[in-house]
Amino acid sequence: MALVDLVARPMSSVGMSVEAKPTAAEGTAVRAPSVETSARIQRIVIGLALPVGLAAAWEIAVRAGLSDGRLVPPPSRIYLEFEDLARAGELHRHVLATLARVAVGFGLGTAAGTLLGAVAGYSSLARRLLDPTLQGLRAVPSIAWIPLFILWLGIFETSKVALISVGVFFPVYLGVMAAILSVDRKIVEVGRVFRLSGLAMVRRILLPAVLPSYVVSLRAGLGLGWMFVIAAEFMGASEGLGYLLIDGQQLGKPAEIVAAILAFAVLGKLSDALVVGVAAPFLRWEDVFVRHGDN
Repeated sequence: MALVDLVARPMSSVGMSVEAKPTAAEGTAVRAPSVETSARIQRIVIGLALPVGLAAAWEIAVRAGLSDGRLVPPPSRIYLEFEDLARAGELHRHVLATLARVAVGFGLGTAAGTLLGAVAGYSSLARRLLDPTLQGLRAVPSIAWIPLFILWLGIFETSKVALISVGVFFPVYLGVMAAILSVDRKIVEVGRVFRLSGLAMVRRILLPAVLPSYVVSLRAGLGLGWMFVIAAEFMGASEGLGYLLIDGQQLGKPAEIVAAILAFAVLGKLSDALVVGVAAPFLRWEDVFVRHGDN
């Protein structure tokens, strides 16, 4: 009876202090963020090693007199060029103009490519109807569209956004169509055995199977969007990083040209990382050979 009373009585009344110890799962949860953070920092450091090392080597070579750095400016001169552009307010204006064009063109091209790619991949009739024409148009160089878009849409923003959208459209279209066509037939048969409706088949089977390839196609389309924006900004643009390239060429300022190229590289990498980061939570289910931090 005394033992029963002791167990039933609150521990505080017995005068015993119990120290809560984290379980193994809780300890793993605590350690996981720090491990993930250190792995992310390590990837960033490794990724920066090559460009930073090359930039440092070229700076040393110019300072040592091995080159005058006139045609290929050293990092110190490029930094001064960025500083001058930022102080004059030009860098902010040109970057925002280019970002806006790429964002709108990427959105329109992605929407059209996703829609037509899904239709062509899901319907054999639509694929036989659309794909030959689109494959022919895909072979048209980007420069060839410029005179036509200027004639149709003028030299202002509409023609520039249309050209970027064309560049984004084809990788997304091909990626979506190929991803749907590559879905394992046995998986679809399992869905039919369970009598899934058309919407449930798309949501539970086709969408997870297509999503990894779709993210890759988005990244490819985004990369082409950044390439096409240069051609777009050659069409009478008065602002944008492409305008800086032309201005640097006409005025004989290689530091301005290299600064614009580096700005393209940094913005392209950051936008690609944004796409990867947004897609990452939707791809956590993947059980693939190489995961972040495994190698």
